[in-house]
Amino acid sequence: MSGIDGKVVAITGASSGIGEATALELAGRGAAVVLGARRVDRLEALAARITQDGGRAAAVTVDVTDRPDVNRFVDAAVERFGRLDVFVGNAGIARTAPVSELDVEGWEAMIDVNLRGVLHGVAAALPVFRRQGRGHLVTVVSTSGLKIVPTQAVYAGTKNAVRTLLEALRQESTDGALRTTSISPGFVRTELVDAITDDDVRRQAQDRMAEIGIDPAAVARAIAFAIEQPDDVEIGDMTIRPTVQN
Repeated sequence: MSGIDGKVVAITGASSGIGEATALELAGRGAAVVLGARRVDRLEALAARITQDGGRAAAVTVDVTDRPDVNRFVDAAVERFGRLDVFVGNAGIARTAPVSELDVEGWEAMIDVNLRGVLHGVAAALPVFRRQGRGHLVTVVSTSGLKIVPTQAVYAGTKNAVRTLLEALRQESTDGALRTTSISPGFVRTELVDAITDDDVRRQAQDRMAEIGIDPAAVARAIAFAIEQPDDVEIGDMTIRPTVQN
């Protein structure tokens, strides 16, 4: 089924930023969207907004670090809308700081959300896709994995691990039943950097984001482009960033 109208799309990290923008973009194009995140109040408000505009949406609280939770999220999509066409693994956190600060807790949190969370999504969605005979995995990675810079060693490492995972899965799935897409955004105006614990690094990232960051809707349109392609076309990797970003 090519195009977007009528597809069922589950999105993690849908309570703000790129996830929220993607939900609005896809719902506006006729997709049924299943919104997943931990902040249920924001999810419900977004679902209500989409529904009031004539779209179809369901809000499901999900913690991507909890595998049974992600399984329930996917099950809820199938139960509500009858199938699952696309799983967008967007949930992510950034706890960037110099490695020498030994923020082991931050490292573990990024591994749990950015990498293990994506693996949980794959484990939940792939069996559904195989039963249906088709499906599409979209993951949001980062340009941080393309250009390695100080303070982002572990963050970039988790994003590159996901990029590697999707490429291997692509090579294992050339029977036409599964499509995989990795989206690498650059500076985007989101809440991602607000959780950085190092005060100086956080301020620098916030200032840079405010200065050159692009609207999350730009990334949402890129995701929509990958999804709307005919079933025999796979957009494997996309990089989207401000024109002034190095």
